[in-house]
Formats: sequence, structure tokens, C-alpha cells
Amino acid sequence: MPAGPSTAARAPFVLLVVLLLGGGLITLLLLNSALNEGSFELSELKKRTTELTDEQQALQRDVDASSEPDALARRARELGMVPGGGPAFLNPDGTIWGVPSKAPPAPVIAPPPTTPAADPPAAGTPASTPTGTPAPGGSTASGTPAAQPSTSPGR
Repeated sequence: MPAGPSTAARAPFVLLVVLLLGGGLITLLLLNSALNEGSFELSELKKRTTELTDEQQALQRDVDASSEPDALARRARELGMVPGGGPAFLNPDGTIWGVPSKAPPAPVIAPPPTTPAADPPAAGTPASTPTGTPAPGGSTASGTPAAQPSTSPGR
């Protein structure tokens, strides 16, 4: 029996098996690389999510601190607001329920002390400090009221 025909018939089969195994290994390598890339991206996104969550919580704490009743009351006083008087309500038939009252006057807050100027201003001239800041009376050199800076942080 000649050995040629049986070996010749096996060669395409062996070649097919080797090609299938090689293609499978290459496919597996590409799939593994894609999964690793996705894993790195996922870990970066998780890290970014954690950072953004921390930032959001810090901002929420700031909002909560600014929304507390004592902080709102202090800010309202800084803006010159006063607590209202007794409320009164108008009924649908036109009658008034309750006794309205005026709000108490705003408390006078003394301005911060300033250093005295080297020469006092002459009588009849508007008072201002050498740096151009408003005089203790709260007016500028032109006689207009000075704007008070906001004392709330970051706003």
C-alpha cells in the first residue's frame, strides 16, 4: 500500500484544524484586549463618579448651611430687612381677619471705625478718608450713599 494517498488526504484537514485554532487564539486575544480596555475605562469612570459625588455633597453642605434659619436671618439683617409685624388676612367676603401692625424700625448698625485722616476736612466739604473709602457717615465724596460690600463668602 502506498503511503502517499492517506497522507495527502490528511493535509487539508490538519491545515484546517491549525487555521481554526490560530484564528480562535487571535480572536480570543482581541476579545481579551477589548475587555481590558473596557475595564480601564470603567475604573476611570468610577473614580470620576466618586470625585463628582464628593463635590456635589460639599456643594449641598454649603447650600444647607446658607439655608439655615440663623444664616438667613443674619443675611436679611445685612440687607437691611426687619422682621414683619403681626399678619392680617383678607377673607373672600372682604373682611379682615387679624390685626395688622407695622414692622419695627431697622436697628441702626454703627459702621466700623476708621483711622482718622491727617487733616480734618474743612467745614462744608464732604468727608472722605485719604484712600477714597467712604467716611463714617456712609457717603462718598459726591454725597451719594456708599454701597456696602457683601460679607457672604463666594457670593
